[in-house]
Amino acid sequence: MVLRCFKTVIYSGAILVMVVACKNKASKNPDTGKKTLTVAAGLDSASLINDLAYLSSEALGGRETGTPGNALAQAYITRRFDSLQLKQFDSGRFQSFPLGNRSTPITGKNIIGIIPGTTYPDKYYVISAHYDHLGTKGDKIYFGADDNASGSACLLALARYFKHHPPKHSFIFTSFDAEEKGLVGSRYFVGHLPVDSTKVLLNVNMDMVSRNDKNEIYASGTWHYPFLKKYVDSIKPLTSVTVSFGHDNPSEGHNDWTNQSDHYPFHKAKIPYLYFGVEDHPDYHKPTDTFDKVDKGFYFRVCNMIRETIVVLDRQEKLQ
Repeated sequence: MVLRCFKTVIYSGAILVMVVACKNKASKNPDTGKKTLTVAAGLDSASLINDLAYLSSEALGGRETGTPGNALAQAYITRRFDSLQLKQFDSGRFQSFPLGNRSTPITGKNIIGIIPGTTYPDKYYVISAHYDHLGTKGDKIYFGADDNASGSACLLALARYFKHHPPKHSFIFTSFDAEEKGLVGSRYFVGHLPVDSTKVLLNVNMDMVSRNDKNEIYASGTWHYPFLKKYVDSIKPLTSVTVSFGHDNPSEGHNDWTNQSDHYPFHKAKIPYLYFGVEDHPDYHKPTDTFDKVDKGFYFRVCNMIRETIVVLDRQEKLQ
């Protein structure tokens, strides 16, 4: 984000996540009495956590655009998209764009995969998260586990789920680069959309979704697009995560997140968005934003909640 029941085991250099199997239905949370989304309801928890662990690892050096660590992240996400056999536009898997200056030119790369819709193939939802972060400063690595390895790993988990449960609308999964440089990748994407802009109905963006001491995440954007609120409201009874609205009113000043992540270029282009993210925590944009600080249970519940929200949105012939 710009300016603003798991057991993990290390074995032979690999990160292995062990999870307890859950029944394939919603179960009641004993603390709240609410029905909650369970592991078997959708996402592969082991892959989700392993992807997060790798993307926030020391080997990637903070994933700053133009660095070897960023290239490793690109390669990892690309392999995931390829292994899922996500389709490509004629331009290919990557959307390259320039940044930097003449003396130190840098090329950023958005990574794109498509799952065609079964009912409305010519209408598109863009599901997005940025994979870059702040890199290394001196001898300090800015690991960016929450910001935004968390959103990137969730994106991969969603792509895996919807590949096996094809959506009604076509989904464009976009892993943006250079968000930390000023939303450069998403600005370029929206300015060079691979489809007619009138056919892009929605952006669902994820940036910082893995930790919050209050068990709370925000679904931001409904101040601008109030018709989206009812769809999120319909999910609240199904999750033990507190899903709040806000951080999208221009009167809130810096607490307005409208222009603080990759949903903003979509908003400027009059494409509705929902942005999922937590409020800033003490490790935000610090070297201490590390994998061990992630609340694995909260993170998994959030990603499942986002998945179910997208399912509900996808069922609609028209968002209104």
